[in-house]
Amino acid sequence: MTGAPTSRDSTTPVGKPLLGSSCISRSILILLPLTLLLPWVTASTLNCHKTCICASNIVSCSKMNLTKIPTSLPIYTAVLDASYNAITRLHAEWTTVELTKLHNLLLSHNGMYFISTEAFLYVTHVRYLDLSSNSLRQLDESMFEPLARLEVLLLYKNRISQIDRTAFSGLSKLQKLYLSQNQVSRFPLELVKEKTRLERLSLLDVSSNKVKILPIQELKALPAWIKNGLYFHDNPFACDCNLYNMLAHWHIRRFSSAIDFKDDYTCILPGPQKTMVAVFDLNRDYMNCSTVKAEDQETHLEQKLILNCDTRHRDMNKTWTIPGNVLVTPGSNHSAKVLSDGRLEIVSVQPEDSGIYTCFAMSAVLNETLYVTVKVHNFTLNGSNETLNTAYTTLVGCLASVILVLIYLYLTPCRCPGHSKAKSQQEDSIHSSVLSATPSHEDLGTKAGLSRHVAFIDPKDLQGQNGKLNPDAEEDLEYQERDSRRGRGQRKKSDAESISSVCSDTPIVV
Repeated sequence: MTGAPTSRDSTTPVGKPLLGSSCISRSILILLPLTLLLPWVTASTLNCHKTCICASNIVSCSKMNLTKIPTSLPIYTAVLDASYNAITRLHAEWTTVELTKLHNLLLSHNGMYFISTEAFLYVTHVRYLDLSSNSLRQLDESMFEPLARLEVLLLYKNRISQIDRTAFSGLSKLQKLYLSQNQVSRFPLELVKEKTRLERLSLLDVSSNKVKILPIQELKALPAWIKNGLYFHDNPFACDCNLYNMLAHWHIRRFSSAIDFKDDYTCILPGPQKTMVAVFDLNRDYMNCSTVKAEDQETHLEQKLILNCDTRHRDMNKTWTIPGNVLVTPGSNHSAKVLSDGRLEIVSVQPEDSGIYTCFAMSAVLNETLYVTVKVHNFTLNGSNETLNTAYTTLVGCLASVILVLIYLYLTPCRCPGHSKAKSQQEDSIHSSVLSATPSHEDLGTKAGLSRHVAFIDPKDLQGQNGKLNPDAEEDLEYQERDSRRGRGQRKKSDAESISSVCSDTPIVV
């Protein structure tokens, strides 16, 4: 009798589970932890024995003839060296996991000419980036923005000719930037200028480029701690005394940028020959630029004076001494006080404030001493203006008086009697234009009928010693006697005030 098999006829024993289901369950339990550990497994599959050399958290893939950076880098990698390879392009997906411990990335000597703007999204903790000795031609907008912790950036010995003004935006902790040995033709002033500069940048190297013009006035206004690390030697500058003066001041202040590369600062003399000379020789052999000395500070009475302790390093402890080597301390009775930023303030300057002020700056790496010589003019600023106005007014008045005297002497027409006859008597002596005090017989006969006589008297005949009237003038007495014999009455002697100048328009009436 056939029929459907009963439960006993089943091949599966009663009360025992299926073999396949138990295997599946065990497989799931084993695979589940593996899936949770999958990122670790994929990030640690780098073969450190064949591709790179691993030493603790350092992965060195240098000189391995690589065309791309190996993927599956260990997540604990702190230093990655992929220099001296053939990695020409750095794509955004060069790493698929975030390397939070990576702080040094070395990619030099690869012939790299392209870097994606998203190449650094997974390595935001990098502090040292070496891209030197490659073939980069331009730095695009916000290229390094993800690297907010970057402190040192090496870009020297590339072919960079274009730098976007925002290429380094976001690098608030960048301290050193090396751009030497490129083809940069514009000095990146925005990196060091007030309000736009990188806050922590203390070294900028743009040496050995194609910069022809420097913003000298803007560079002079920079703090000393920036000037100390500003390198721009070996550029085709035009020779100029302003350039010499700036570098000479930096040399006096012992800035590293002027001391270490003094012989490498060159410029091109004007002219068709394009002769290249040393900038520090412009004061002697070439352009006769004036010798630079340390600058003094001048002020006036009752002015507010602030002295800056402009040190070569940032964040230094500063103390001051005033003339007489007196230390300025908080709460002292001196008019000077040290401000919170290290500057010295004198509220109302007095004559005794003239002299040498000394700033002592100290830090863990440098001790620096600065001297500032102050000269106080012995007048207030407003008083000097009034004095200048008074002197100017006096000078104008004197000039006007001289002009009037010259006009009176040389431009006043001469209306002396007999002036019409003077043309025919130019060969006479220089006194021929002056009428003699003794009239001739012809004149007496002509003027006999006149009741009043006009006589022109030579002042020489009336003056004695020291310009006074000579009371013993013989000619005057004879003339008076002659008039008395003719019945005309005795002629009175004229006073000194009644004598007019020679050729005066008003004759002397006697």
